[in-house]
Amino acid sequence: MQVFEFETVVIGSGLAGLAAAYHSSKYGKVAIVTKSQLDISNSYYAQGGIAAVISQEDSTENHLNDTLEAGRGLCDIDAAEILVNEGRERVLELIEMGMEFDKKDGKLVLGLEGGHSHRRILHAGGDATGKVLTSFMLKKAIGQPNVFPFENVTAIRIIKQENCIVGLHAYDFVSKKNMVFKTKALIIATGGLSRVFLRSTNPYTATGDGIAMAFEAGAKIADLEFIQFHPTALNVQGKEAYLISEAVRGEGAWLINENGERFMNGIHPLAELAPRDVVAFNIFKELRKSKTGLIYLSLKHLNKQEIVSRFTHIYQQLEAYGFDMATDLLPVAPAAHYMVGGIRTNLDAETNISGLFVCGEAASTGVMGANRLASNSLLECLVFGKRASERAALLPARDCKITEVTPIHIDSKNEPLYLEMQNEIASLMSANLGIVRNAKGVAYAVKRLSDIEFEYSDFQNEYNLFKIKNTATVCKLIAQAALIREESRGGHIREDFQQENPEFEIHSIQQINHQLSFEPVRKLRNG
Repeated sequence: MQVFEFETVVIGSGLAGLAAAYHSSKYGKVAIVTKSQLDISNSYYAQGGIAAVISQEDSTENHLNDTLEAGRGLCDIDAAEILVNEGRERVLELIEMGMEFDKKDGKLVLGLEGGHSHRRILHAGGDATGKVLTSFMLKKAIGQPNVFPFENVTAIRIIKQENCIVGLHAYDFVSKKNMVFKTKALIIATGGLSRVFLRSTNPYTATGDGIAMAFEAGAKIADLEFIQFHPTALNVQGKEAYLISEAVRGEGAWLINENGERFMNGIHPLAELAPRDVVAFNIFKELRKSKTGLIYLSLKHLNKQEIVSRFTHIYQQLEAYGFDMATDLLPVAPAAHYMVGGIRTNLDAETNISGLFVCGEAASTGVMGANRLASNSLLECLVFGKRASERAALLPARDCKITEVTPIHIDSKNEPLYLEMQNEIASLMSANLGIVRNAKGVAYAVKRLSDIEFEYSDFQNEYNLFKIKNTATVCKLIAQAALIREESRGGHIREDFQQENPEFEIHSIQQINHQLSFEPVRKLRNG
């Protein structure tokens, strides 16, 4: 078994992981552990942009209010304040480092997306912000002499003594060797879990590994019932759900039903630019009513030249599907997109386990509430990635011995079973924990997921069977939290409890060997 020693180990190579690694490199040696290539992450595929207050007509107070409004009463206000204030600083810092956001006549182009009261979305490469920004941070991070990347290496288990981090057990897919990373600080930046649904905008790597690993280690998990479904993913039979950015609606695209009528106008004052939970739910209702099972995104009324210029990448991708984005009706439907909850952290991105930090989509920092405001996610990566690295640097060195680690192996005979079980779980999640849930369906999911988890709990040392168990555990956490939250709020909609209930203006908390509990939302501002 190979043993390495680093001051900090970062799991994940999306924007949060890269930001954490870049800032951590000032304080010592850093490993970036990623289960695929460095450039495969949700961040990399983000088409939208990054929200920051740049315009003189805007203010961080406006951005805070929009974030709180979208979060439906579950945002921790002190964390949201940090996001909007430090977020502006981090974006300006990026620009100073050489990051080029889109400009027109020498001025930054600011876009508008759902739930925002002002134009404040910075883009890069038109509709390829995630790719451009993540590639920029990747070069910066890898360019640091203290940063050491480990590609095709999957994190298996957190190693800890009492309540302190000692290291990480990992497995190298290429060399087929087990590895141990000894460290005092472990930063989880593994992204989300939306690939546990049949229809998802996420890359295949987004299966909630970080959540399962942290939960097994005793970390608190918060608000996992809130899953954000992106309203507009291409809906073509037999094809992947290709994301059509919210920025498209920000530039004036309409949602129309099978009769050619705009249906968001009378539902919300912002119409197509209402918060995502509102738009996705109303698309769901329209799809239920329709005879064809189709609703559309229309850009016919917009200037074709401007559309092609602004959304070059999306335009080309839709062409490959056989659509002209500017002139055709684009069939769309919601798809699982973003995990709003996650591993619970404090304002410095640290969990209840000393030395274990989380940033990006895997974290529940308190800024997202019950529904993420569009384009706040990349901002959260930058802000809390830096905070995690700075707090980790202050940890004292620990003289802890690594206890013996049981190696894991891969038996290829189990791969068909893994795929079969992943498909069963995805079908179960989509049928019972999609945009709209009810007690009967969710309770059925809890029972079946519990059975799967139990069935595979004894196979901890074969990777495929280990993954089946982990996926079942994560999905069971979602289902259990969804069952106990008897209300509709943000990304959690119950047919049998259709209103927000003030008594549920609280965070759900799950921890291994503990009953599900609740924590109050922090309503006090900083200072």
